[in-house]
Formats: sequence, structure tokens, C-alpha cells
Amino acid sequence: MSLDVQILTALRAAADGAVSGAELSQKLHVSRAAVWARIEDLRSLGYDIEASPHRGYRLLNAPDVLHADDLISRLGKTKVIGRDIRVFQETTSTNDVIEKLARDGVKEGAVVFAESQTRGRGRLGRKWMSPARRGLWFSVLLRPDLRPQEATRLTVASATALRRAIASQTDLKPEIKWPNDILVHGKKVAGILTEMSAELDRVKYLVLGIVVDVNQNPGDFPVELRKLATSLKAELGQPVSRPALAVAILRELDHDYARIAPGQFAALANEWEEHGTTIGQDVVIRMGDRQVRGRAEALGEDGELLLRTDHGHLERIIGGDVTLENDSPVRHRQYQHASRAGELPACG
Repeated sequence: MSLDVQILTALRAAADGAVSGAELSQKLHVSRAAVWARIEDLRSLGYDIEASPHRGYRLLNAPDVLHADDLISRLGKTKVIGRDIRVFQETTSTNDVIEKLARDGVKEGAVVFAESQTRGRGRLGRKWMSPARRGLWFSVLLRPDLRPQEATRLTVASATALRRAIASQTDLKPEIKWPNDILVHGKKVAGILTEMSAELDRVKYLVLGIVVDVNQNPGDFPVELRKLATSLKAELGQPVSRPALAVAILRELDHDYARIAPGQFAALANEWEEHGTTIGQDVVIRMGDRQVRGRAEALGEDGELLLRTDHGHLERIIGGDVTLENDSPVRHRQYQHASRAGELPACG
């Protein structure tokens, strides 16, 4: 743990809001001069740290910048995700960085943030605009004990975690659109891109890419996207702390990562369905050159979408672009859990 992490953690944990230089020196086993030097460096990064001869140091405010040591200090101990956090001012794509770390043998749980991406991407190779210091653009390295066909569970887990974190940091009520979009008032505010390296019977590693439009103004979006995309700031009418949101997301991801195991995923899928916009709706799903229509009935046991086609067949859909055909009044509660209880007929 770096000295900056220890200092920030001590400042945040101080019972009366302040801690003396002598206390920090003794606790961290460094000289008071070293403490003062690190405090000055933190101030240069934008941390508002008050120094009083009688009380010591007090953290008054933290900047809206992503600083690895600050994120680690805020996050505290986790089971897996966030044990290694790295922040780049600019990179091509955080997924590219994490993929290289995966090939180099880095342990799972590593997280890479970028303040700006020059080639951020979404599903199907689509470009995702990543303006500097306006959103959260990051990727997580995971090495789950799953078969490739079970990897969709992680998309479900990530979506529930992301939705929950956004709700906890705002007064908004985000919803999930299958397979990987987070919506606020019907507009996309966040997305998830899952990329995998696998053998026939096991996942070698998985790269979980997450993007959240946090503090963009409506005018920051291209004209053609303004009816489809939004930011948390645009919906709230006020900025959102990016570091606080980042930490909330990592905590929820760490919590839900353990829930992809057999016996626990059903509860996670239930939560997804409770906040999903797709189940119970008549939809069109485009998968490359193929297009299929039907009613989305439930999530399957591995997080796939169970679609009752217009011909009456039940198909398991792993991925694709989903468009609602209409605002069907039939809601998901009458369908949910059917596949997980083994009540649905064989899939077509």
C-alpha cells in the first residue's frame, strides 16, 4: 500500500476529522518531513487538505479526478475486484490495456481507468465517445471458473451491480435493457462490453469493459444521439462525483462477482428481471444477418434471453441488438424463473 493511500485513508478515518503530523509519522513509520512532502503532493493534485498547528491535517475536499491511490483508499478491502487499480490520463481503450495485462499473467481483479480514450468501443465494434474527465471509462480483468457458455452470467452480474451503484449515488432509478445497457428515462447512460479468451471447456480470462456517461452536458452528444443517450448530470441537473461513483461500482461488482456461482445466480437473475425493461415485451433481435421476432419470456440459467418466437419456438439468445416492437402490457412476473425451474419446453 503506497504512502498516499495510507495518508488518505488515515485522514478519512480520523475520528474528529483531523490527524496530526506526529500521529501520521508514527503510524506510517516515516518522518514528519516525508508526511509533509506527500501532503504537498496531494494538494498539487487538487486535494484540499487543511493544516492547523493545534489539530493537524484535515481533508476538506477531494477533486473530481481519478487518482489510483485515492480510489484504493476509498474502496478499502475487497474480495477480488480492485486489488490492483491503475489510472491512465489517456489510452486507446482500457479493454486493450487489460487484455495485455491478462496475457502477461496479472491476477484477476485488476482495474484500469482512463480519463480519456481515443478508441473507446462498444458492442459490435461501435465507437463510444470518451471525452476527458466527463465520464467513467474502465475495464476489469476476471478469471472466472466458468465454461464459455456460462459467461453471460457475468454480463447479468455486471448490469445489476452497475444499476445498483448508480441508484445509490443519485436519486435516479436506472433500468437494464438486455443484454448490456443501463437506461435512465429511456435513454442510454451506461454500457458493458464483455470480451473473452477461452478454450473449449473453460474461460481463460474475461475483460469486462464499462462506460458511464457521468457529467456530459446534452450538447456534448452528437445531434443524432441526443434522443438515445444521456448523462447522469443531464438527468439530475447537477454534477456527480466520478470517484465516488467509481468506488460504488467496484464495490457492487465485487459483491456480485461471487453471485455468479451455481446456487446463487438465480437470485441475481431475479434482481435483473425486477429492474429490466425487456422481459415480457415483444422484441426484434438482430444477430448479424439474422433477425428474429418474439416475446422475451425470461432469463435462462446462464443469463441468456429466452425468446418465444412468432412460430412458438423457444430460443436461447446469447447476444444481439434488441428493439422493442411495442409497449406490451404483459410484464415479466408471469414468466420469470420458468427456465431456472425447468418448466419451459426444449429450446428451438
